[in-house]
Amino acid sequence: MRLLRLIKILYIAFRYGLDEFFLAHARLKWLRILLKALLFWRPLTLPRAVRLRLALERLGPIFVKFGQVLSTRRDLLPPDIADELAKLQDRVPPFSADLVITTLNRVYSRRYDEIFSEFDLTPVASASVAQVHFARLPDGTEVAVKVLRPSIRQVIDKDIALLEIGAGLIEMLFTDGKRLRPREVVAEFAKHLGYEQDLMREAANASLLRRNFQDGRLLLVPEVHWDFCHRDVMVMQRMHGTPVSQVDTLRKQGVDIPRLARHGVEIFFTQVFRDGFFHADMHPGNIYVAPDGRYIGLDFGIMGTLTDVDKNYLAQNFLAFFRRDYKRVARAHIEAGWAPADTREDEFEASIRAVCEPIFDKPLKEISFGKVLLRLFETSREFNVQIQPQLVLLQKTLLNIEGLGRELDPDLDLWKTAKPFLERWMSQQIGWRGMLRTLEAEAPQWAITLPKLPRLLHEAVTRDPMPKIEQGFLLLMAEQRKRNRWLMVIAVLLATLTVSFWLLSAGTI
Repeated sequence: MRLLRLIKILYIAFRYGLDEFFLAHARLKWLRILLKALLFWRPLTLPRAVRLRLALERLGPIFVKFGQVLSTRRDLLPPDIADELAKLQDRVPPFSADLVITTLNRVYSRRYDEIFSEFDLTPVASASVAQVHFARLPDGTEVAVKVLRPSIRQVIDKDIALLEIGAGLIEMLFTDGKRLRPREVVAEFAKHLGYEQDLMREAANASLLRRNFQDGRLLLVPEVHWDFCHRDVMVMQRMHGTPVSQVDTLRKQGVDIPRLARHGVEIFFTQVFRDGFFHADMHPGNIYVAPDGRYIGLDFGIMGTLTDVDKNYLAQNFLAFFRRDYKRVARAHIEAGWAPADTREDEFEASIRAVCEPIFDKPLKEISFGKVLLRLFETSREFNVQIQPQLVLLQKTLLNIEGLGRELDPDLDLWKTAKPFLERWMSQQIGWRGMLRTLEAEAPQWAITLPKLPRLLHEAVTRDPMPKIEQGFLLLMAEQRKRNRWLMVIAVLLATLTVSFWLLSAGTI
């Protein structure tokens, strides 16, 4: 089956002229000329980026989703291709009602109409991994039921294996291949796609995000009905709202659009820097607005996580950008090991300044993060900066935030909106509040360790290290005998001095 899938992929690739991407290396020039002669019948009038997008759509939902992720890697792609891949929509025909019923009956080991008092077999949303139906529980509670696509796991496994082969070829054939880590990008994509196949994990993601925003001031997250959840089925509270992309409708409902845009920025930075856990698929289809103007989050299959090290690094960089402290940005990259240790800090600083300085003091409508990211990636290539795969999702989310902000309020000043939040967060982390929080977190460990401290100190003082010292000296002398007698004499003298120093310090002579 994998061979058949590979044949289909090759056919579509040649049909849309994708060989010009994969055979661009000078070593393969002869093969490119041969294929061009053999496949002269192909209609290749469309631009290469359009042909790539069409080919991915023909290859199916997994390749569409990979193209979406790839569109965020502007370090890896030329601008025309990145822009075109960003147009990929995860619109997949729904699977049949019979398959939905079969899945539900198997999961619950009972007929689905004995579990739900009402169940609409017409899906309200259909994506590459699952589709959503509205239903009611026996007590009348309105719910949304997410059902995994049958046999999707086998399809994903086959396509991921082929993507891994392609990533290996990129590393082998292209100059920047290893620095851009395509295999790690595919591995990161496969990991998150694997998470999406387990709806219990998605339910846990929703539950955690709901707890993080339990005050409900900015973001509403549906409640999970755990008794009805399974790896292949997720049941959650049905949310009522308007898609965030329907700006005119929101205005008619009396929603304050500029305020909504500012709250969107605050939600993003709260998720990233306060919680280190963020919704990484924030396209308009997954974001609704409640009648009272609060955001509603949906679809929690792709969530990003950041370590404390990542959060501190990002916060320092954001603040340095906002303060135009490009020296600090350059230094942070070098200290984090993302740029080589021998990088000229002043040259790196000057290059970053040339990219970022033109965008300040401009409203969002005059700023293209895509172009800024492209320039930054060109700079990173110049200074051999290692791309961090764990931040690919964050980068994708930033681009989604840009699109959302531009649609809601083109005059939004992202810098002025985000800077106070980041300064407050940094103060909490490195100020006296941060110290108290660290002490509180470490208190249980200290409570265990402190009572043991006298015994540990006594053991350290009374422990006799002489057997190990003697053994070391014997090995050293044996090695020296094989070399030179004078060197052996020097080694013995050094050993005697070392032992004498240890005895003096121990107070035995």
